[in-house]
Amino acid sequence: MALTRRGEITLWVDAATLAVWRNRTRTRKRGRPSVYSDQAIQCILTLAAVFALPLRAAQGFARSLLGLLGRNDLPVPNYSTLCRRRMRLTFLPLRQEPRNRRPLRLVVDSTGLKVSGEGEWKVKKHGKEAKKRRVWRKAHLLVDADTHLIHAVQTTGQEVADGSVLPALVAQVEGAVEQISGDGAYDWRSCYEAIRGVGARAVIPPRQGAVIWQHGNCKADPLDRDVALRLIRRKGRSAWKQASGYHRRSLVETAMGRLKRLFGSHLSARLEAAQAVETWLRCAALNRMTRLGMPQTTALEVR
Repeated sequence: MALTRRGEITLWVDAATLAVWRNRTRTRKRGRPSVYSDQAIQCILTLAAVFALPLRAAQGFARSLLGLLGRNDLPVPNYSTLCRRRMRLTFLPLRQEPRNRRPLRLVVDSTGLKVSGEGEWKVKKHGKEAKKRRVWRKAHLLVDADTHLIHAVQTTGQEVADGSVLPALVAQVEGAVEQISGDGAYDWRSCYEAIRGVGARAVIPPRQGAVIWQHGNCKADPLDRDVALRLIRRKGRSAWKQASGYHRRSLVETAMGRLKRLFGSHLSARLEAAQAVETWLRCAALNRMTRLGMPQTTALEVR
């Protein structure tokens, strides 16, 4: 039932959005104020992301939808306005529904989203020559391992290292955090400091040849990295992964696969600011789908 509800129009266009469709506040210091509110622009862009529509098709889809809802009095922004306004949309936290007081257990990783370039078949056939003009963006996700909801997202260029983005992701999270898990790409001092700053435990495998950062006789609290490294030296890396629950980190890869399967692995926007908004809208839409319910898998007994 939850998977069926994802295609319902009322899930993406509700009465609350229609009530604030027109812009009632003057946000620009000079010139004519905007006709449409940010909620209206975000609503149409979300429809475009969910149903894989170009901006012109999204304009026509929204016009016919408002007509079916009996709201012909509401104007519909044209594709040029949608393209221009999405550059100015304010990033809001990926809000979550009220939940219990249990601190969050988050997992982090990044995935590539294609912008332009040759397809996979041509790259496989022609090798490096076909890769020269391929452009990617990296979407860095911070996902709740228990509810599968995305709590933070950051879009960067393909050359940006994963470890340099984690502090910005952690800053987006609201509420108490118990643990943040990531792969070896996050074995950076800045990552451990950001995780420690929110009172969470870092579950990150130290890189090969790692050394202790803080002497064992130091009066300060032991570092999570040093504790993990000492356990790995005594019992091995596999034992540390089992003891720390590191394997739950793979749930972020499941979330990234779900994001690409539902919305595709290609970004339609051409400017970096618009690409960041497009990625954020996809994550917000995926969270709304996840709240409806997740597929339940049951193992069949073979006799």
